[in-house]
Amino acid sequence: MTHHTSGNVDAPEPDPYDNRRQVLYWRLLARLFDPEEQAALESASLAVVEDIGLPSALLDPGASVDSVVQRHPELAAEFDGLMAPAPDEDGVRDRPAEVRRAALASKVLLNVFAPRSGTVTAEQLARWQSDADWLERALGCRPGELRGGRGGTHRMGAGGGVSPTGTGIGGPTPDLSRLIPAIGPELGSIEGDLVKRMYLREVLADPQLASRLTPSMSLIEQLLRDKNNLSGVALANAKALIRRYVDEVTEVLRTQVEKATVGELDRSVPPKRVFRNLDLDRTIWKNLTNWSPEEERLYVDRLYYRHTSRKTTPQRLIVVVDQSGSMVDSMVNCTILASIFAGLPKVDVHLIAYDTQALDLTPWAHDPFETLLRTKLGGGTDGTVAMQLAQPKIAEPRNTVVVWISDFYEWRQQELFDGMAAIHRSGAKFIPVGSVTSSGRGSVNPWYRERFKDLGTPVISGHIKKLVHELKTFLT
Repeated sequence: MTHHTSGNVDAPEPDPYDNRRQVLYWRLLARLFDPEEQAALESASLAVVEDIGLPSALLDPGASVDSVVQRHPELAAEFDGLMAPAPDEDGVRDRPAEVRRAALASKVLLNVFAPRSGTVTAEQLARWQSDADWLERALGCRPGELRGGRGGTHRMGAGGGVSPTGTGIGGPTPDLSRLIPAIGPELGSIEGDLVKRMYLREVLADPQLASRLTPSMSLIEQLLRDKNNLSGVALANAKALIRRYVDEVTEVLRTQVEKATVGELDRSVPPKRVFRNLDLDRTIWKNLTNWSPEEERLYVDRLYYRHTSRKTTPQRLIVVVDQSGSMVDSMVNCTILASIFAGLPKVDVHLIAYDTQALDLTPWAHDPFETLLRTKLGGGTDGTVAMQLAQPKIAEPRNTVVVWISDFYEWRQQELFDGMAAIHRSGAKFIPVGSVTSSGRGSVNPWYRERFKDLGTPVISGHIKKLVHELKTFLT
């Protein structure tokens, strides 16, 4: 049937699949902005879900994505890359598939972005973290990647770009991959709020409840802030969680560092004449003139060996970290990063943490777990006290790099900047870092940002990989 307008132009019939998809999205928006159930939308959504052969559990706010997938394992593959879909090869829209994706996307978005209010249990936090893992998988990321760097590299579409299909939440395909830079910090904020609403001390005192906790940056922050108020079983469980998180992040960062942390081959050093260094291909090639066709034998006059010695210059790395409340993420990441570089040959690592007082953590720089237990998060910020510890450590400026991590909201800003400029003029490499979080979110005092730029040492901010690259360039 067609409807005629006054201009005798036929209007197309409404697409039933478009209507179904819109019902699901209207329910999503209603649930996100109003916790009260909309009966008409709920019943209409239930009819849509059942009609397309999906389980009604997708509409149950109390059911986690894990529980749905456990009952219907065939859905697991559909959640992966759900919101970063590949374009249709023939350009034809698969409308039934769009409705199906809308139902699955609505489930994971509601579970993550509409958490329940009130007190949070360890089980509820673990369930939310699991749902957030599924959201990250749906966006083409690895679980934990957007919330704090436990995962690996973000998987985009072919060629490293964002999938071009989809027109947002109201379009044919729920493609949210363009919003990834904003989603990461938002997930961290929600997770932090859930942790704050937990009776964390009571949970830590119960080994069974504590075992349900999954380490995250928000949880580690709370543990580090509260560690002096814990004892006995609660303190032991807190330390175990911190150790687990440190080990997970260390594995990720070590992989990034080890990819290119060796110098060029030093051909001035003769190769070691041992069997494992024998260059068999070169040896055969160089001795081909000694081949005897009659005997079918190759006579070798000289053996050739591979060079394995590399040019390594002893370097001093001084890491200064602001441990005030706004820099927790950077404190954790940079403490771990310092320990990794401390394990490299001929790299002399020094670690200083400060708020209104400075603490030389160099004796523990090789162990990020022990370092973090000695930090005191919060308080004001006075970088001049850290400068008093850092400057005497610069014995050979040309052989020294100073990494200063802070948001640079300082009490005595001109005095501190003068000290930093003096380090730069001495010949040492000075690297100001405003944010080395996994999400890349952070602020830097504009006053410092402009002056560092004028000095020729612009602030590094964003993902910790940027700092890893800078350090590898200098140290190798």
